[in-house]
Amino acid sequence: MRSFNQPFGLHSLYALTTLLSTAPAISDAAGRDNETTQLDAVIVTAPPAAVGADAFAATHLDGDALQASPRLDTVLSQVPGLSLFRRDSSLSANPTTQGVSLRSIAPSGAGRALVTLDGVPLNDPFGNWVIWSALPPEDIAGIDVVRGAGAGPYGAGSLTGMIALTEARGSGVTAADVSAGNLGQRRIAAAGGAQAGGVGLFASGSAQRSDGWIPIAPEQRGAADDALAFSASNASLRATLQTNDGTAIAARVAAYNEHRDSGLVGATSSANGVLTSITLAHPEAAKQLGWRLQAWFKDSDFTNTSVSVGAARATATPSNDQFATPSQGWGANAAVRGQSAQWLWANLNHALFTWELGTDVRIASGESQEYFSYVANAFTQQRNAGGRTMVGGVYVETALRNEQWLATLGVRADEWRSSEGHLIQRTRSNGNITLAQYPGTQSGTVPSVRAGLRREFANDMYVRSAAYSGFRTPSLNELYRPFRLGNNITQANAALTPERLYGAEVGVGSALSMNTGATWSWDATLFKNQLKHAITNVTIGQGPGTFPGAGFVPAGGLLIQRQNAGDIDAVGAEIETRLAFNKHYALRAAASLVDATVHGGTQAAQLTGRRPAQAPHTTVTAGVVLTPFAPFSGSINYRYESTRFADDLNTLPLGSASTVDVQVEWRATERIGVYAAVNNLANADVVSTRSADGVISYSAPRTWVAGFRMGR
Repeated sequence: MRSFNQPFGLHSLYALTTLLSTAPAISDAAGRDNETTQLDAVIVTAPPAAVGADAFAATHLDGDALQASPRLDTVLSQVPGLSLFRRDSSLSANPTTQGVSLRSIAPSGAGRALVTLDGVPLNDPFGNWVIWSALPPEDIAGIDVVRGAGAGPYGAGSLTGMIALTEARGSGVTAADVSAGNLGQRRIAAAGGAQAGGVGLFASGSAQRSDGWIPIAPEQRGAADDALAFSASNASLRATLQTNDGTAIAARVAAYNEHRDSGLVGATSSANGVLTSITLAHPEAAKQLGWRLQAWFKDSDFTNTSVSVGAARATATPSNDQFATPSQGWGANAAVRGQSAQWLWANLNHALFTWELGTDVRIASGESQEYFSYVANAFTQQRNAGGRTMVGGVYVETALRNEQWLATLGVRADEWRSSEGHLIQRTRSNGNITLAQYPGTQSGTVPSVRAGLRREFANDMYVRSAAYSGFRTPSLNELYRPFRLGNNITQANAALTPERLYGAEVGVGSALSMNTGATWSWDATLFKNQLKHAITNVTIGQGPGTFPGAGFVPAGGLLIQRQNAGDIDAVGAEIETRLAFNKHYALRAAASLVDATVHGGTQAAQLTGRRPAQAPHTTVTAGVVLTPFAPFSGSINYRYESTRFADDLNTLPLGSASTVDVQVEWRATERIGVYAAVNNLANADVVSTRSADGVISYSAPRTWVAGFRMGR
């Protein structure tokens, strides 16, 4: 049976190219013996896992996990506490709500987790969200989800953790999918490569469409309501070269495009972009340092049109047209890595000391260009708002391990800056400037640290503990772009400063092989986090009414501003387990329980004691993979989420929700088969959001697809 969700441990393909030290045999963090091994050359340029990775809470996904859905954000929903800003998946979610966060501390549209592909950041340079439709699962070999703030190589943005994607490798067609289903769903995707000596090519591409559904309940719908239609396409090409001395060089270019109808007549969004990167890497070897150099550039654009909704939802009137948001992000990182055998006191003889020294920088610039103030069937005003941000730092991360112990420490220092901010409004008819604001430059230095300790015991049991700090700088979108969504108006805030997270955790787990041939692994973590100066949307007014700097807010609308609104304290527990009875049956289950509370201080006292918006208390996921007899297989996946609130004041509850997804497959050969999948099998009503005037929106109803698949 194909590999199943593994609840702990990082498995970097880069590490396959590493020649282990000639030190005497030692044990890694999982208690397995490492011996000097000569591995066949493999062209891989993904960065290695952090030197002390096994001391931290992590989940690895590959195999069947990646086949659970054609959307990676849905695949990632198997990880407890991981979610987009709202309950909608990327099948229907506006790009501005596709930021991903971990541990349910306080989800954000900008996301509080860093997402990388072979080390290259994927978060959008303007809004920090992730365009999930640009990442077909066929192009991905594995996903490592590390929970907890990151120092070391992760850098800025990994506030609640990081999601590291590894691109697939291989020759020939490695994966393909052709499918269709209800709601007008159609999809085609493929990935594959070719290898000639030390030169390799790998390409992927996909295209998909959905006619969508109307998210508003039938009894509340009006003529203003429309379906959440969606179309997207993407393509990528990677070229690799391995030199005689083992140095690997990779160049990659990828492009994506998507268009969405946002559920109201006249409301649409689109996103497109190009990402290029080049990587040079040389693995460690006996008495030889490993090193990595990487540079990347991303050019992206985003459009969004919004409408205001009239009485009884009978009319939809244009409210703004964000016709372009050109933005660019570029950056680089470099690291040197080494290891050596250490002869220490008696208890740590034959210890292995590993270290990494590195630096990275990320720069983003962009501008929102939009029309607003719709009068007499025309937009009368134009707004340009944007600026530039930079964050860069240096770090060192170390690990010391012997047969039973792993100790790791990482420290880094970063400088951040937001500059060139501007908000200019002018009358379209004559070009006269009606408002011109140029916020001053803000900057600062942020230190961060991460430490961990892990102890192995008999029967493959371990105990680990960690403490860490991390930060996230505000995005260009949060700093400079005001916007309107429906009847709600959100103001930007150029005075925002980085949000910080401090935390500690302890975990215990085991991986057992039984006499019956079954394997059982489990991991449990308790954590306490404090998010300081949290950037959140704060309700400062409610319509109808006219407000300084915002204008008129209609009935049922809210006036919201982004603020560093105090602190958020979170205490929680995470549990993951996997039981494989034999090659035919495997079970997994996971749960996240998080008690998060806002302390708004003097700036947002009205939030004190409330739960962060969009943060559920309990998340439970479970699944079973069945291969009762060849050539049939199937899987069942379950997800439960407790009540969350759509607003910061906790006046708009979104009830608990449970969904079941089912998939069955018949394989004509080991790699070729046909399948059928049903999501939300019970057609459960999953409330995605609720407006101040009581209008309820729902996530996807029952959907099904059937198709042909090859690979894995």
